[in-house]
Amino acid sequence: MGVLGQYFELTKPRVVVLLQITALCAVLVHDMLDSGLSTTSGETMLIVFVGGYLSAGGANAVNMWYDRDIDPKMSRTADRPVPSGAVPANAALGFGIALSMLGVAWFVLLANQVAAFWSAFSILFYVFVYSIWLKRRTPQNIVIGGIAGSTPPVIGWAAAEGDLSLATNSLDSLISSALDLGSLMPWFMFLLIFLWTPPHFWALALYRSEEYGSAGVPMMPNVKGGERTMREMKMYTLLLIALSVAAPMSYGGLDKSDTIYHVLGWTVVGLSIWYASTVWRIDLDEQPDSSGRIPSAARSFFVSMLYLAMMFVVLVTASFGLAGALAGAVLVLAAIARSEGRARV
Repeated sequence: MGVLGQYFELTKPRVVVLLQITALCAVLVHDMLDSGLSTTSGETMLIVFVGGYLSAGGANAVNMWYDRDIDPKMSRTADRPVPSGAVPANAALGFGIALSMLGVAWFVLLANQVAAFWSAFSILFYVFVYSIWLKRRTPQNIVIGGIAGSTPPVIGWAAAEGDLSLATNSLDSLISSALDLGSLMPWFMFLLIFLWTPPHFWALALYRSEEYGSAGVPMMPNVKGGERTMREMKMYTLLLIALSVAAPMSYGGLDKSDTIYHVLGWTVVGLSIWYASTVWRIDLDEQPDSSGRIPSAARSFFVSMLYLAMMFVVLVTASFGLAGALAGAVLVLAAIARSEGRARV
């Protein structure tokens, strides 16, 4: 991999692209609920994707600079550009700061102040609250740090909302103007990602607890043990099911007598129950496979990514009306059937 490729890897491209997909989904749902898709929708999506990539990618590069002492201790991170020596640490820091500042400026110039505010908030929270303060101090690092990773739909919705500005005459008015996006939907998406994050990452940590422990990162399994981790994972899946019940209400204009209300509601609740079942089926006494993974935990980890993707697909398709909600339900059933079929092989 060349020098440019190594700098590109500093941004954690796979993670960032997944985050920006949730932001693009927010733009699609916003515009469909507003006046329908148009050429402006495409322009907004481009602005959101580029600005979001710069912001999140910059924060990730700073994170890699800060974690340069612990990344070599874990097989998953040992080959990253900084610990491998491909990119000097100070160069990674400068690159990350430059990308972050460019991302916020991008939103200020091409979107609005509120989108730029949430972009800056996510960068600062990820770097200072999660990476520097929480990650090495508490097993709840993923829970609180997940706030930063939950902001892309909020940024996307704010950008799609148009001419939003921050009120600066008082702290209360500043907070109010940042939070008032004109809809519950972006905050539903925010909570969805926030509640999804702990069981997703802890499923991975269940079979990498020794690595995290040797690196001095207090993840829940290596600090509180597998049983405590499982109890908290199950709790979060129950919260996801409860949140799913509110999905139809987040659209604002749906009535409980509408067919789409029930199609959408049962689809997301059923999807959440299915994901929860994979968490509840994790067997801590299961024999690890040749790579050291607990098969049931590994499956729950990979299913969690499918779950989040399908939740956003359903939210987008339902914004097209009843036909879209039905199409989303069919896609969910097909995804579940395929996943369960593969699990039995």
